[in-house]
Amino acid sequence: MKTTYREAVREAIREAMHRDERVFLMGEDVGRYGGCYAVSKGLLEEFGPERIRDTPLAESGFTGAGIGAALGGMRPIVEIMTVNFSFLALDQIVNNAATLLHMSGGAFNVPLVIRMATGGGRQVAAQHSRSLEGWYAHIPGLRIVAPATLDDARGMLWSALEDPDPVILFEHVLLYNMEGELPEQAGPVSIEGAAVRREGTDVSLITFGIGVFKALEAAEVLAEEGVSAEVLDLRSLRPLDDRAILETVRKTHRAVIIDEGWRSGGISAEISARITEGAFYDLDAPPARVCGVEVPTPYPEHLERAALPQVPDIVEAARGLLSGGEGDVA
Repeated sequence: MKTTYREAVREAIREAMHRDERVFLMGEDVGRYGGCYAVSKGLLEEFGPERIRDTPLAESGFTGAGIGAALGGMRPIVEIMTVNFSFLALDQIVNNAATLLHMSGGAFNVPLVIRMATGGGRQVAAQHSRSLEGWYAHIPGLRIVAPATLDDARGMLWSALEDPDPVILFEHVLLYNMEGELPEQAGPVSIEGAAVRREGTDVSLITFGIGVFKALEAAEVLAEEGVSAEVLDLRSLRPLDDRAILETVRKTHRAVIIDEGWRSGGISAEISARITEGAFYDLDAPPARVCGVEVPTPYPEHLERAALPQVPDIVEAARGLLSGGEGDVA
């Protein structure tokens, strides 16, 4: 059936709530308004206000309530409208959700799922355009996943709800309108491991989220020049799939890492380090990185485009590796 990323996420929530009465959704505007991105539209009418809970504009408060509900045996889905607002809940996420299992000596799991919209590209300026997946991937005790495809958007939620520990799902805002075909019987999808989205032999394009589709487009451009690019969708940022990353690099001997987040201290740096630690002698060139420019995301469209990784940037970085030059674009 034809559907959108938004509808795939909505159907995943609906199915989870039918399958398990302990599942409920809470967050800002998820009920009567139908969600800031219309993901939860219609769910209040279907499940009622006990299971589709509108909350005050208080991220720390309702995230903490979600942690408490998880400790009490429920399976909450907490929607934080945008990753930028998650700063207000950092104490709950980092100091409580991520640490309680360890600090209780293994006595208390926190089966909490947090959904966050992430990324730029919509002209909503610096306070609403950050990509902070790498920040959260730094934290032990959290599982970080970034569904890019319709299959993953539809299937990862149930797997996340079955995990006994906190899972954060990052949904890039530009993916919500993406259309495609999805089997009507689509079921749960693993939240572990990367996936090769395009086979190639000359250079590996390693990325996640919206970057997957930019990398696929870049691979098409490179193919016209006789370059075979492999596209690896990381899917999970914590834990990273080291095996898949090293396998693709050993196959192509060159790697371009694409991340909308900033270059300094970002997830791209971690991936680059793991490649050089694990496949140094397989490399024909140093790993290249295509990242967001290190400025607050601009509001004007032309400046915003310039600040975020684009297809020509990925193509340029790959060409640089193949020609023996430097590939980094920041």
